[in-house]
Amino acid sequence: MPSTTTKAPRPVWKRSARIAAAGQPFKYPLERACVEPDWRRFPGWHDVTREQWESALWQRQHTVKNLKELKEVMGPLLPQDLEAGIERDIRERATMSMLVPPQMINTMNEQDLWNDPVRHYMLPAFEDRHPEWPSHPKASRDSLHESDMWAVEGLTHRYPTKVLAEMLSTCPQYCGHCTRMDLVGNDVPQVTKLRFQIQQKDRYAQMLDYLRRTPQVRDVVVSGGDIANTPIQTLEPFVSALLDIPNIRDIRLASKGLVGIPQHFLQDEVLDGYARLAKKSRERGVSLAFHTHANHAAQVTPLVAKAARRLLEIGFRDVRNQGVLLRGVNASSGDLLELCFMLMDHASITPYYFYMCDMIPNAEHWRLAVHEAQQLQHDIMGYLPGFATPRIVCDVPFVGKRWIHQLKQYDREKGVSYWTKNYRTGIEAQDPEALSRQYEYSEQQPLYSSVSLPRTRDNV
Repeated sequence: MPSTTTKAPRPVWKRSARIAAAGQPFKYPLERACVEPDWRRFPGWHDVTREQWESALWQRQHTVKNLKELKEVMGPLLPQDLEAGIERDIRERATMSMLVPPQMINTMNEQDLWNDPVRHYMLPAFEDRHPEWPSHPKASRDSLHESDMWAVEGLTHRYPTKVLAEMLSTCPQYCGHCTRMDLVGNDVPQVTKLRFQIQQKDRYAQMLDYLRRTPQVRDVVVSGGDIANTPIQTLEPFVSALLDIPNIRDIRLASKGLVGIPQHFLQDEVLDGYARLAKKSRERGVSLAFHTHANHAAQVTPLVAKAARRLLEIGFRDVRNQGVLLRGVNASSGDLLELCFMLMDHASITPYYFYMCDMIPNAEHWRLAVHEAQQLQHDIMGYLPGFATPRIVCDVPFVGKRWIHQLKQYDREKGVSYWTKNYRTGIEAQDPEALSRQYEYSEQQPLYSSVSLPRTRDNV
């Protein structure tokens, strides 16, 4: 007999509320626009034409190399106490000489230079540094021991399948936090720089010969210094030779110059050379990518975007950004997310890594503690596409890049974390404990790890 039982109606799920975009910790869309600031606001450039500004030659000829030239550009916009602070820093603290292209200066806020994030790391003042502990006791000139791992001069074989080829020891601009301050740039009162001993042509030949004899290497980062300072007539043959080596499957060209002097990468001769390399890489089935280095959203301008998109148009697989975490520049989730969205939305540049600032001399005011970096990684998750969510990494001496949560142990009171590794470098070939040892990484001294930096004339 048929059942007369009536089934209960299926419940209808209702949304009781919606999460408002304005209620999120980070607000999107961005309020910042992608613009090329008017360089004519600086007294020294009040009559500079657009044609001049967009010329790579003009940018190089007018790169600021000393305090006198900085004053000529900025005039009364440069506060006298900041001028004095920069001058003292050059004498007593700086590990890099002054070298700032007009493009980079133009991204600074001339109304508040003391607190401007780009100024903080491109034109450091003495007052920015920590007054008691400018350097960590374990800081060193070559904090990652890259030169100890040279297979041949300038070719660092640090990872099992990857190498770093340092083409030259100069850049179109010098950053205060440079991890290669031991080798790169001009001598300064605090640092007499090392120099390559082998002639450039012979160094390149030795690098290529080593890679031909070392089939386990498949990935080459071509850097420096900065390849923006390597003439395309020199760079193209070297990269083309890399493409001829059967075991090389990935090539990454690294240049902060894309951000600091994008005009260089918009020259026909340079683009033609890169286009030939991109075509050859496609024919060989090799991935050719470009890495740059922007640390703040203000640096993403239409000229940077134009240069990045031209590289993509001619066949580069990706243009990626590798920034550095710097207190006073980008040490908040809001700063990082704004930078990442500016890169993606306006320049088609993929956020890739943010490194913790390395333990070089006079860098303690920039360096974050590991737990701060871990919190930043937590706070930026969920906003960006997965492929464009940057990994925050700690480059641990004798270990290499490690995601910030990969530490083995962490003593926050002492400011020491412990890390392990899963491969040997050339300097540990005979070390039976290399893969079982725990390697120390020292962060800020606990005496001042809770101090909020940067320091300016107002809070020293």
